[in-house]
Amino acid sequence: MAPAISIIGAGLGGLTLARVLHVAGIHATVYEAEASADVRTQGGQLDLHEEDGQRALEMAGLTEEYLGIIHRGGGARRVYDTDGTVLVEVPDDGSMSHPETLRGDIRRILLDSLPADAVEWGKKLLAAVPIGDGRHELAFADGTTVDTDVLVGADGTWSRVRQLVSSAVPAYSGVSYVDSYLHDVAEQYPDIAATVGDGALYGIVPRKGFLAHHEVGDVVHTYVVLLRPEGWFDDIDFTDAVASRTRIAAEFDGWSPKLTALIAEGDDAPVLRKIFQLPDDHHWARVPGVTLIGDAAHVTVPGGDGANLAMFDGAQLGEAIAAHPDDIEAALAAYEAVMFPRSQQAAIAAHRTIDTIFGSGAPDGVVNLFKGVLASQQSNA
Repeated sequence: MAPAISIIGAGLGGLTLARVLHVAGIHATVYEAEASADVRTQGGQLDLHEEDGQRALEMAGLTEEYLGIIHRGGGARRVYDTDGTVLVEVPDDGSMSHPETLRGDIRRILLDSLPADAVEWGKKLLAAVPIGDGRHELAFADGTTVDTDVLVGADGTWSRVRQLVSSAVPAYSGVSYVDSYLHDVAEQYPDIAATVGDGALYGIVPRKGFLAHHEVGDVVHTYVVLLRPEGWFDDIDFTDAVASRTRIAAEFDGWSPKLTALIAEGDDAPVLRKIFQLPDDHHWARVPGVTLIGDAAHVTVPGGDGANLAMFDGAQLGEAIAAHPDDIEAALAAYEAVMFPRSQQAAIAAHRTIDTIFGSGAPDGVVNLFKGVLASQQSNA
């Protein structure tokens, strides 16, 4: 009899796992707290890497669908000085090494590739209780319960499943993002559209800066990045769009209006996202019947690998279960044996990336990085 496999969380990692299992003829049920797939936007653009994110979609049999949602031209990069001068500009050369794609579009092709009954919406997990032989009883906020043979936590930074395998609790990383969106920018904000260009903008000094993407749908998505203590944001009312935008923009007094307009303009309230992290070497002893993928297993500071790793975790776990359908413990052990060192290396690299971009030498780190990319493009032309 096939084991009952339960995946908590319908993010990219959980859906990739469900899809790889489906391709292998193995049914899994994904339980998602949100009421539907469309209850909220799914964040901004992602650059899926050939070695993990794109590889995961290949393992899921979705490469053709992925090629149809890539934001052509979105890989362009501009780095500005605080006075609005372009320090380096890298065009999108059409490379498939790190193409840009909306997170929501990736999620959509994953959802569309699954049977209609694969995802149960409105299922917020309250507790998972061991009931013997590696099985667990899952209790949901709607009052229902389910018994499962295999439990996978794909439930992000504040994973409830993590408590079954680890006592680790994410700690504030010292990095926070303030997200804002401008819509219909060609018509409503032509100067901002021209400043950002077709791809991404960087305006950075030590410990703070602007990152912005010109996304599909004529949207500019700005991330104001501030390396500040957690309590620094307590006095800012992020429900007051004008006051919060004004307060954040004040951190960039003296900067070119071309850059400060990214946060000063717009009607919607910006959204604060404090970044939390687990220890770089987060791991656990084998616990029968349960494992973690993605941020539930190894959340860290943004280094460009988060979604990629979650998807690759899901794909590799799916292939491990497919290779050992009659020995789930062997499958989970094989997956964790490769996931632990990979996630530790990625976390160390992510901290190095933050230091390169926002450290004491900023913006030299990112300028030199993109100058190297540009020289490579030119040499290959």
